[in-house]
Amino acid sequence: MLKSMRQNVKSLAPILWFVIAAFIVSIFAIWGGGGELGGNRASKTLATVGREKISASLYYQTLQQQLENMREQFSELDTQFIQQLNIPQQVLEQLIQQTLLLQASKELRIEATNEEVAEKIRSYPVFQKDGRFIGFEEYKNILEWNRINLSEFEEGLKRDIRIEKVVKVITSGVTISPDDLWEAYKHSNETAKLEYIVSETTKIEIEEEFTPEELKTFYEGQKEEYKIPERREVDYVFFVTDDVKAEMELAESEIARYYQDNLTQFQDPEKVKVSRIFLPLDDKEMDAVKTEAQGILDRINNGEDFVSLAQIFSKDDKGIDGGDWGLFDWRSLPAPEQDEIAGLAAGAVSSPIELTDGVSILKVTQKEPTKQQPMEDVTERITSILRDEKARDFVDGKAARLEKAARKEKSLNLAAQKLGLQIQSSGLLKEGDSIEDIDPSGSISFSIFQLEEDAISTPIFTYRGVGIAQLKKVEAPRPAEFEEVEEEVNDGLIENRKTAKALETIKQVRAEFGRKDFVKLSEDFDLEYKTIEEHKRNQYIGVIGNNADIDNLAFSLPLEQVSEPVAFDNGYTLVRVLDRKTVTKENFEANKDAEREIILEAEKNKFFSSYLTKMREKKGFNIKYDLFFQINTEVISKYAKTP
Repeated sequence: MLKSMRQNVKSLAPILWFVIAAFIVSIFAIWGGGGELGGNRASKTLATVGREKISASLYYQTLQQQLENMREQFSELDTQFIQQLNIPQQVLEQLIQQTLLLQASKELRIEATNEEVAEKIRSYPVFQKDGRFIGFEEYKNILEWNRINLSEFEEGLKRDIRIEKVVKVITSGVTISPDDLWEAYKHSNETAKLEYIVSETTKIEIEEEFTPEELKTFYEGQKEEYKIPERREVDYVFFVTDDVKAEMELAESEIARYYQDNLTQFQDPEKVKVSRIFLPLDDKEMDAVKTEAQGILDRINNGEDFVSLAQIFSKDDKGIDGGDWGLFDWRSLPAPEQDEIAGLAAGAVSSPIELTDGVSILKVTQKEPTKQQPMEDVTERITSILRDEKARDFVDGKAARLEKAARKEKSLNLAAQKLGLQIQSSGLLKEGDSIEDIDPSGSISFSIFQLEEDAISTPIFTYRGVGIAQLKKVEAPRPAEFEEVEEEVNDGLIENRKTAKALETIKQVRAEFGRKDFVKLSEDFDLEYKTIEEHKRNQYIGVIGNNADIDNLAFSLPLEQVSEPVAFDNGYTLVRVLDRKTVTKENFEANKDAEREIILEAEKNKFFSSYLTKMREKKGFNIKYDLFFQINTEVISKYAKTP
């Protein structure tokens, strides 16, 4: 699964993070301990949002907890994938949004009552037994067992409730008119059967070499597009963590102590595999569906195969696979089913479970408890973690001494010479440029754009180590001279020729349509041909992506007629509409209540996102990126794979 996620990292990032539920701190996320921030950084402020501060300690614990939650699902989680998904930035963004919402709750005078807190506590399955609250004493015991301070936990719940309430207040005024609802219903439910043929620039080769005159002519025609942004140059000294990591000595007692202090890091998570038979209500009464489910359960209890019965009777997407919801997918099932799964032993089958949209029967096909990995099995991993921590502490100390000396000398160069360190020049860097080998993420170049002229930086942390820099040169932004961007001009002219060739090809295809169909033309011109059985507006289309022009054509172009060439990012396409399915007012009337809820929720989400953006601009925020990268390095290094 992790391999599949790596391959689809761009599409996963927004799905994993932007849901309102992500704003609510989960039950044992922050309040359950889970690590301390090294050194004196625990008391530092990482970010300010308006007048509110986000502490480095809170960010550290939240990031660590988020990664531990992910590791429970993906045992192969490593530093590379964490950085690919940009999880640290996502966690910080989550905390900023929480802070904004809590500020909004203050401004709107929204509070959480004691009864609301009590109700929230009673609602958590962990505080229930047989569907009833376990009682105050047992509730306190559970918190104590998890080293959770009761008052801090309940204060956290109050914050959660305030956030939930402010979200409702902010979005309560969002409505949708009957006309807008009708249009939205059409947009969501009308479909068109399309065929299309594409001419992609990425598949076109331009072999010719351009003369200087051709390049200069192209440059003159596009001159305003070629600009040199502000660039800065620094002298710097960089300490690479890996250079000293192997030299760090460890005692066996240090390894044993780390193992005991971090037992939860070295556990194989519980494995629960579930199968399901689902019977939807459709137009039936609940009692009738429950009776049908009981009949199926009786057959299971009499020895019939669960898988075979699921293939016959189950009406969800997994039915065809014998109702197998695997080790992970079942976690998306509704709460009543998850509660039932928690109480079932391996091989056990549930009674019929009443849901809002039907009835289900569950079987736990595998259930293995969490297993503690022996220390000898994880010694190499712990050794790598501890050596990395010691190496980072070592280079942090060297950087701190260099910074102190450089400020005393008012020169990084002089301080480096006295300490026997090699100083390097960055050359002119744009903001965000990487420095090969030591800073692929651009942390250094970002930091130096915060410096005043000739200023010496504080330690700049990257995933590879830590550096000190002194600003030596600032070059203001300006129009680019031809010689400075000749390579970019050459690339631009190549793309220009590719685009022209793609358009020429697609025009030739259109001219020949009629004598040949799209399938034959795609073969003759070596182009991609595709069909879409049911295209909806805003639907992603293969190499084309989302395209408003195609959406319009899908519901306006006469059937069987070939469109004019339609441009997209990497070429041109021709589209033909083969059929359409439209909706009627009768369809609409029968479904408008459910459709209103779906569309209203989408509109609320859009409004809510816009509200947060405006509030963020109004309040302002500041992030201490040096501290941010330092914390990230500390936390993420624990997920490094052992060589």
